[in-house]
Amino acid sequence: MAEQAAPATAREWHLAARPQGWPVPADFALVEAPVRTPGPGEILIRNAYLSVDPYMRGRMNDVPSYVPPFRLGEPMDGGAVGYVVASQAEGFAPGDAVLHGLGWREYATLDAAHAVKVDPAAAPLSAYLGVLGMTGLTAYAGLLTVGGLKKGDRVFVSGAAGAVGSMVGQIARLKGASLVVGSAGSAEKVAKLVEECGFDAAFNYKDAPVREQLAAAAPDGIDLYFDNVGGDHLEAAIGALGVHGRAVLCGAIAQYNETAAPAAPRNLALAIGKRLRLEGMLVGDHFALRGQFVAEVGGWLASGELRNEETVVDGFENTAEAFLDLLRGANTGKMVVRLDG
Repeated sequence: MAEQAAPATAREWHLAARPQGWPVPADFALVEAPVRTPGPGEILIRNAYLSVDPYMRGRMNDVPSYVPPFRLGEPMDGGAVGYVVASQAEGFAPGDAVLHGLGWREYATLDAAHAVKVDPAAAPLSAYLGVLGMTGLTAYAGLLTVGGLKKGDRVFVSGAAGAVGSMVGQIARLKGASLVVGSAGSAEKVAKLVEECGFDAAFNYKDAPVREQLAAAAPDGIDLYFDNVGGDHLEAAIGALGVHGRAVLCGAIAQYNETAAPAAPRNLALAIGKRLRLEGMLVGDHFALRGQFVAEVGGWLASGELRNEETVVDGFENTAEAFLDLLRGANTGKMVVRLDG
């Protein structure tokens, strides 16, 4: 197969130290490394966009989890989209756009079985990391399959201006929720949720206790809670959920950088009398939904019924800082890094 020229070396980000609490720039190292020529069944990809995601913080700790921790002194990984530079695999040719899991580097050589072709004419390439990628599938499967959203449900979404949360609220609205409430960390994000993403109400969790603001926004309570935050948000939601309410436990970003045990929720006993269902979710359990998800969400995107919220950081050298900004809540929607060139 025809091949294009690739550099002998390229940059990649390594985990230099395991963070203690909040990560700092010194925990990361930008390293020049050889670019490996693909062998049989492999492809070489020039990455165009990289994903940074909250779950990556957990992988920086050397503890057992559902995904192995990053190794010290080795390249990190995560979602990425780019273009095939060289191929030794049937079905992949130079110039093809692909989605894969070897981010945090400029060039990636991998088994073609671990890459999926995407269509840059159907949607912007970065969308396959967000609204049409793992982020979107997390929101779609979490809300509809795990949460069992029903028409008329009153829905509360924490971290609603983030990549997953902004999609959860929009999908809930499109699927007939009677009330969609979101929390976010700034007045600008709150306004965006209501004015652009179709939330019925939103509040800044820094302004007053979450419990009080949720009660004001949903005076009759809620039926379904989508949790991206944990802590006081989960406690408030447990108090607001009605009998047989459901909570989708997707993330707990409020606790990822804490070194002490979480103070909340303190009212978990309410789940007994209310017969609540609190269920954790991992997107990897729901890949069978991908075809249905892409068709339905892609249709909403094409019609303009669903907004693709993105925060784009330019420059591969800024990847670690983009990740730190994500943890600080500096993004609206999906945070992606656009590589130079």
